[in-house]
Amino acid sequence: QIRKLAREYAPEKLVVTGCLAEREQKMLLALPEVTDVVPNHKKESLLSEVFPEKEWPEFQIERFEAHTRAFVKIQDGCNSYCSYCVIPFVRGRSRSKKIETILREIETLVENGYKEVVLTGINIGDFDGDQTPPARLSDLIRLVDQIPGVERIRISSIDPDEVDDDLLEAVIEGKKTAPSMHIVLQSGSNLTLKRMRRKYTKQDFIDATIRLLKADPRFTFTTDIIVGFPGETEVEFQETLALMDEVLFAKVHMFPYSDRPKTRASRMPNMVPENLIQIRKAALLKAAEKNAYLLRDSFVGQTFHVLLEKEERPGVWMGHSENFLPIYVSGEHLRTNTIAYALCTENTEEGLIGEDQSHRKIQTLFA
Repeated sequence: QIRKLAREYAPEKLVVTGCLAEREQKMLLALPEVTDVVPNHKKESLLSEVFPEKEWPEFQIERFEAHTRAFVKIQDGCNSYCSYCVIPFVRGRSRSKKIETILREIETLVENGYKEVVLTGINIGDFDGDQTPPARLSDLIRLVDQIPGVERIRISSIDPDEVDDDLLEAVIEGKKTAPSMHIVLQSGSNLTLKRMRRKYTKQDFIDATIRLLKADPRFTFTTDIIVGFPGETEVEFQETLALMDEVLFAKVHMFPYSDRPKTRASRMPNMVPENLIQIRKAALLKAAEKNAYLLRDSFVGQTFHVLLEKEERPGVWMGHSENFLPIYVSGEHLRTNTIAYALCTENTEEGLIGEDQSHRKIQTLFA
């Protein structure tokens, strides 16, 4: 691919960045086609690295093609060194964007028409605003909540031990914070979590979800789970399935375990055979679909604000509710990137069926 790009764009400079640039820097620099290799922690200032003689404006994303929600990276890198993960090696230690930079980026995205903002990072619980004294994620959420034009704020990828009282208060009391959260699980077994070098127990995870549900019963959760981690017994796998049945996730991102160089897990004994990983993967996906269906079923008869993402067929639009339920809304005069007020009348394998009630809401306001 590198040689192809070099031929196609010669005599332009060819710069390589990303995880490969971290792992194979010497090999890449030895290639005659490669002008420079920029490590991950410097890629947001890539132009300044390649052309230091010029002055460049601060990089920020202003638009996502074919998307209705904007993803704003507030943090990168990680300090945790989980036994299966190469991120600390290839992305470096945790570092955060400055709060004022994030707010400017969000304001620009709102000006470009985005209504929903997702705060993302490798581990956003480590967010400190790149300042002294350090800021907290809750501080940022409260500030984003005040930006005119933002209608929804979502939190992506946080560990359960980082859902503290201050974060819970910022989310629950925020006018625009969505009642859904991606809280990372990885396994429902404490023994597996210990081998993974995670910082929490399964009870910590359950407690975090209970506290959020107590504050808002419509709260939903998505998560990540690794299947077939070294040493995972059938009992440990069943613990994960049992926790899934208890929490009822709106969506599960499932990852079959695969070795990564330099990690402790790659040197662990009792590797799970590939065929068994595939069997457990199928069982987990089946359980995830069943539980997501049961979760959606509990919301039939309720109304939601649905951010419409695409027209599935004439007169029927697909979108997500404030608590991240997939809803198909039928109605006249609907369009992408608008928010419909929908009554959920039926549940299907794909998602809830909703009827547009926007006209009734307007009538109620002026009654």
